[in-house]
Amino acid sequence: MSYGRFYARHTPARSGFSPITRRGEYTVKLASVMLFLSGMLPQLTIGADYTKCAVIVPDAERLACYDQAAARFVTPAAVPDQMNTGRLPDSAVMADSFMGKNWELDERSKKGTFRFREHKPVYILPIHYSNNPNRSPTSPLPDHSALSPIPASHSEMKYQLSFKTKLWEDILGDNGSLWFAYTQQSHWLLYSQQVSSPFRETNYEPEVIFSMRTDVDLPGIRWRMLNLGLVHQSNGYGLPLSRSWNRVYAQFGLERDNFTLFLRPWLRLHESSENDDNPDIARYMGNGDISVNYRHGENVYSALGHYSPSGGHGALQLSWGFPISHALKGYVQVFSGYGESLIDYNHNQTSIGAGLSLQDWR
Repeated sequence: MSYGRFYARHTPARSGFSPITRRGEYTVKLASVMLFLSGMLPQLTIGADYTKCAVIVPDAERLACYDQAAARFVTPAAVPDQMNTGRLPDSAVMADSFMGKNWELDERSKKGTFRFREHKPVYILPIHYSNNPNRSPTSPLPDHSALSPIPASHSEMKYQLSFKTKLWEDILGDNGSLWFAYTQQSHWLLYSQQVSSPFRETNYEPEVIFSMRTDVDLPGIRWRMLNLGLVHQSNGYGLPLSRSWNRVYAQFGLERDNFTLFLRPWLRLHESSENDDNPDIARYMGNGDISVNYRHGENVYSALGHYSPSGGHGALQLSWGFPISHALKGYVQVFSGYGESLIDYNHNQTSIGAGLSLQDWR
């Protein structure tokens, strides 16, 4: 007897259902049972494996057997570090930091070569007042002192342009980059129309920098990077106002949250006495500088200082950048001491300026 005839004979007839319909209904029920059993099969198999593991006497081997049985049917999902620890991994946190972005220290922050980045602050101070303008620049070298007073005023405009660009990246595997940087700072006697508003002083500062990621944890702070640099600085004048010097330096960049610290000791490169415009510059500018920055929201507070133990001279510059619009920030700067510009390296003054700063280049 065929299955269809058996089903029709032993199943009560219901209105509207043909034998073919009843056969489909049975097939659906059978498929459901098979799906249920297939779902139970892993548990049944695991149960059999666990039974086999239970008779193993050595604890280590028994636990290994259980782990192996469970691993056959369970694939652990990858859980991000922030799910396990409640925070982003250190690599992600560091990549999102200002220092990580500005120096492209991690893969996610790299933008390739020959793209412009912020280097030193970029600002324009239409209001810049000095309590002691330098009208008689001097230098101990013969023929390097002004023979008569030069144009100078208490009020002038000061501005600074600065950028860097990466020339070569990943020099040491996935680390090490070579940068070129340029900074230009100018003091413009904009309000001295009686002398045709000349530029009193402009300093030109090109640098070549080899930058490395370090990422070393220190007590309370993280040593993020090391820069090795060669820098030239000059004012482009002829005698008697020519000033210039060359240095090599090592710069240590440290960071914690919104706080950054740069320590930069330098060594002045020797020049012959006839070519040295300012042989005593280290007595005023010292052998290094310290830069501290703190970011609070859109506000940036900075301090830059240098000091010479041998000469007993130094300087401190404080600045504050605050938001005005999406692209601009207000900027206030206070300087006190020696070396606001090269022509003033051995001249003591206090100045204050106010104006605008461009938004950080990200």
